[in-house]
Amino acid sequence: MSTTTHSSPPSLRMTPKAWGMLFVLCGAIFLEGINVAMLNVALPAIRADLGLSTGELQWVISAYVLGYGGFMLVGGRAADLFGRRRMFLAWLAVFLVVSALGGLAGEGWMLIAARFVAGVAAAVMTPAGLSIITTSFEEGPRRNQALLVYSGTAAGGFSLGLVLGGLLAAVDWRWVLFAPAVLALIILVLAVPLIPASPMERSQERRLDVAGAVTITAAIMLLVLGVERAAHVGAGWTAGALVTGLALVALFLVIERRSAAPLVRLGIFRSAPLVRANLAGLLFSGAFFGFQFIAVLYLQEVRGWTSLQTSLAMLAVGADAVLAPTLTPRLVNRFGNARVILAGLLAALLSYVLFLPIGMDTVYLAMFPTMIILGVSFALAYGPLTIVATDGVDESEQGLAGGLLYTSFQFGAALGLAASTTVIVAVADAGDLLGAYRTALAVPIAAAALAVVVSAFGLRKGAAR
Repeated sequence: MSTTTHSSPPSLRMTPKAWGMLFVLCGAIFLEGINVAMLNVALPAIRADLGLSTGELQWVISAYVLGYGGFMLVGGRAADLFGRRRMFLAWLAVFLVVSALGGLAGEGWMLIAARFVAGVAAAVMTPAGLSIITTSFEEGPRRNQALLVYSGTAAGGFSLGLVLGGLLAAVDWRWVLFAPAVLALIILVLAVPLIPASPMERSQERRLDVAGAVTITAAIMLLVLGVERAAHVGAGWTAGALVTGLALVALFLVIERRSAAPLVRLGIFRSAPLVRANLAGLLFSGAFFGFQFIAVLYLQEVRGWTSLQTSLAMLAVGADAVLAPTLTPRLVNRFGNARVILAGLLAALLSYVLFLPIGMDTVYLAMFPTMIILGVSFALAYGPLTIVATDGVDESEQGLAGGLLYTSFQFGAALGLAASTTVIVAVADAGDLLGAYRTALAVPIAAAALAVVVSAFGLRKGAAR
């Protein structure tokens, strides 16, 4: 990971036009964040209205995860090949339509189908939006500032989405889907004039590696599905999905080596900072989503808190929406990305450890340090990881770099949720529900500790240079 510091940084001032473009792109990533978070807290209301079984209800989330994780690499590369603005606007429109259709769903299968297509749309527009930023701002302090504002908005959207979801679900769960559709319409109207068109790649370079795209999409979907459903199906089914997914990954590598226009140029993985950023991002995401799952269940099932009370309890994590664009750029300029990332990962590890003493009557004041320190950790780690994962990558592969990073985040989330669920189920079967949640905290703690180790290697490399 880069540790370059800037003794005389250029001015961070951006033009009003640049701020307008960044505002629109931040709106889109905010939309993606609240969309996921709001639906999570609305699941009980959806089950009651549509009469869904527990398995069907799980697919409301799983369908989005499959579409989002499975198509992210293809979506990122499509943005590079067919125009980032074009892909962003087109798939934002698709997201708008399917969100509205999901809100109108009268049957469970209709909602599940809408969620899958929404996931695919997000898988294209998210890396497209990130690559518009990385190709519109020159590498250095201006791009870093833009990326930190962008990443802070993403995390802030997720935190705020928990509260908005609780409020909207209390009125009618369908507004949890209608609200993102309305926001998507506003963003789309603003994006048309504010996001400039970029020169298209030459026609002979605009060839999508279809064989590679189909293979890696199927592979990622099987891997995510195998991990995400591990706690709900038999071990044989899980093993079959994972083995088949890994076999398809191996086949994908063979295809890419032989392809004249590969979907993923394998040489991109020769960048050690990029690989470390993706691996640290996977572990960081897995730790957070595992912890969030544990904390929500503890507060609602053990303590009997409402979904709105739980959402408000987690709101402090959204502190990074303020810290990321204000404090983090100064820290990055002074200490470099690697040191700031390491500090963020250490803060995350500390926050999870502080949650270990939870009991039947733990007051919120005792939980607050975990929530606020976790918000600080996001401010320090998430944005700089995005910077490192895209720094030094050729402009023609910025969409691919974004797709790789978001795939890592998504797969990490699936791993963290599956591992936490497996531990909770295993211990809770013995009749100790509180003990199950305490034991499951080993998952985010271990993942955060591994992320610290990975990040420390980057610090050592930077010091050696």
